[in-house]
Amino acid sequence: MTVHRHTIGARSFEFDSLATLMARATPERSGDHLAGVAARSAEERVAAQMTLAALPLKHFLSEAVVPYEADEVTRLILDTHDAQAFAPIAHLTVGDFRNWLLSDEADELALAALAPGLTPEMVAAVSKIMRNQDLILVARKCRVVTRFRGTIGLAGRMSTRLQPNHPTDDAAGIAASTFDGLLYGSGDAVIGINPATDNVPQVMRLLDMLDAVIRRYDIPTQSCVLTHVTNTMEAMKRGAPVDLVFQSIGGTEGTNTSFGINLALLAEAREMALALKRGALFDTALDGSALAEPVRGDHVMYFETGQGSALSAGAHHGCDQQTIEARAYAVARHFRPLLVNTVVGFIGPEYLYDGKQIIRAGLEDHFCGKLLGVPMGCDICYTNHAEADQNDMDVLLTLLGAAGINFIMGIPGSDDVMLNYQTTSFHDALYARRVLGLRAAPEFEAWLTRMRIFSGEGVARLESAPPPAFEKLLTGSVA
Repeated sequence: MTVHRHTIGARSFEFDSLATLMARATPERSGDHLAGVAARSAEERVAAQMTLAALPLKHFLSEAVVPYEADEVTRLILDTHDAQAFAPIAHLTVGDFRNWLLSDEADELALAALAPGLTPEMVAAVSKIMRNQDLILVARKCRVVTRFRGTIGLAGRMSTRLQPNHPTDDAAGIAASTFDGLLYGSGDAVIGINPATDNVPQVMRLLDMLDAVIRRYDIPTQSCVLTHVTNTMEAMKRGAPVDLVFQSIGGTEGTNTSFGINLALLAEAREMALALKRGALFDTALDGSALAEPVRGDHVMYFETGQGSALSAGAHHGCDQQTIEARAYAVARHFRPLLVNTVVGFIGPEYLYDGKQIIRAGLEDHFCGKLLGVPMGCDICYTNHAEADQNDMDVLLTLLGAAGINFIMGIPGSDDVMLNYQTTSFHDALYARRVLGLRAAPEFEAWLTRMRIFSGEGVARLESAPPPAFEKLLTGSVA
């Protein structure tokens, strides 16, 4: 390990490892204090940030924050690093990298080419010396486009996960929430249920129900039941209509072990989902260019993450929670997901204490994920015992919309009655689209227009009577 030093006036600060330096440089948050790794004063934080700014980016390839021999995520990060993609910025320090990212030279094409050459620790480091507006500006220049039955992440678009959770998994209740969300234009990212009863037969019942709704109304979206990956794999073996494979992931091997997964298991699940070939056929490439032959949408994974999960699992290796969170995006990137969602305030105030910390963390996560080439969304949320309220979520929603986020959550009334936390509503998503001039995924928007939910200009009609084709959804009938 390298000892990193910095002097301010008569005071000298010493950081005994890269992990310590990164932790001390992190903007204040309760989780790092809980872990005992936070800066002990504002002066120490500034010293760490100045030291970090002077650190060459190459250093991150020679000193790992989590030991290579003990952690398969570290091995994944270093073994798959693209030296050729990294070469154009290999001579820069962290501070120089920040300046380059903010320059006009760092445009969409340059950032896309750079992504395979960046490690999570590099992007976490540069985020620690950036203001909120810096995180927004750079993330807005990053474009990560994915697709299964619709195209997510295009410029000027913001998608939503329609989350029709119900405390008893009642079919009529789920159908009513689904109907409500569709009428507000939500659901183009995924219609995803967190099951109240988490076993394979129940998962299959919910998958069959969602699949029937999507097929009956020919909705260009995908479904997902957010159960453990092994349940989804068993459901696929039994013939269930699985679109996306869900799993919570973390930035260390120990965190993933606590989730009951490893990289090999995720790879196996992805191959099983690809073999089902349930994605739509597209006659254009992701960049919009025409193809000689149609290709199938093959982004079949949906991952969720959150700052603090490694600490709660006792698997943070003395690192700060934001750096470990960024490492989770390297795991995600490896499996080419359709969606990655940072559930930013869900774990609670022990990790992100108040609205200010939640807002900062959401902007950091989105920035780091996008810079690494990950299709980032955010569950803009908080628990009822956090020092935050819906006004804080309005601020983060607006900032992430300006930053070009791929998708957000859509939940009835912003209140998830099954998971008992506060997030964003169907109306919130509509607000962000209207204020920021954003639209749904193109295939989904065309469907909304056909169904007379939206006008041809991508504007919600919000008519008093539902479209006739939706009448059976009101009763929960999808037959």
